[in-house]
Amino acid sequence: MYSLRNYGLIITLVFFTATAQADWVLDGENSSLNFVSVKKDKIGEVNHFKTLSGEITNEGKASVTIDLASVETNIDVRNERIKNILLEVDAYPKAKVMLKLDAAQLMSLAIGERRVVPVNLTVLLHGKRKEMMFDVIVVGLVGGSLMVLSLQPIILNAFDFGLDVGISKLIEITKLPSIDSAVPVTFNLVFKAK
Repeated sequence: MYSLRNYGLIITLVFFTATAQADWVLDGENSSLNFVSVKKDKIGEVNHFKTLSGEITNEGKASVTIDLASVETNIDVRNERIKNILLEVDAYPKAKVMLKLDAAQLMSLAIGERRVVPVNLTVLLHGKRKEMMFDVIVVGLVGGSLMVLSLQPIILNAFDFGLDVGISKLIEITKLPSIDSAVPVTFNLVFKAK
């Protein structure tokens, strides 16, 4: 007959084994990726992408895929212009962000524990690749889940991704004096343990 101590040991081993081998999958419903567009040098608008997917492997390799056709600016005609003229979603339907995290550090996070982690971030967008160093915050959540969020906005430059041509076309169509090519991006990503 098993004692309570043996049951406790079995439960601990099962929990440790599940955590030690954890992979995480992005919870798109509770995650967000926002960007700010600035026009006329002074009017800023917060926009986002509605459809994100991704994972963190048990080796700590994280990736997030952004469905560019899911861009949301809260104005239908602007959504269509961004999709078709700027992002050219027919040719480039997805963007991808990749980074490497310390898997042991992820698995050791207590619920509510928060760590600032420097990462080498790779962005694949519009057929171009850009690497940058950046700090993220990683927070341990209930059930072995994780939250990864930007410590501060990432500034993406449209020229780095060949998006300057699309910006010029948008300026011409909308008759705006300017649309900034530097775009602040923030994210709040929730990954659920598998």
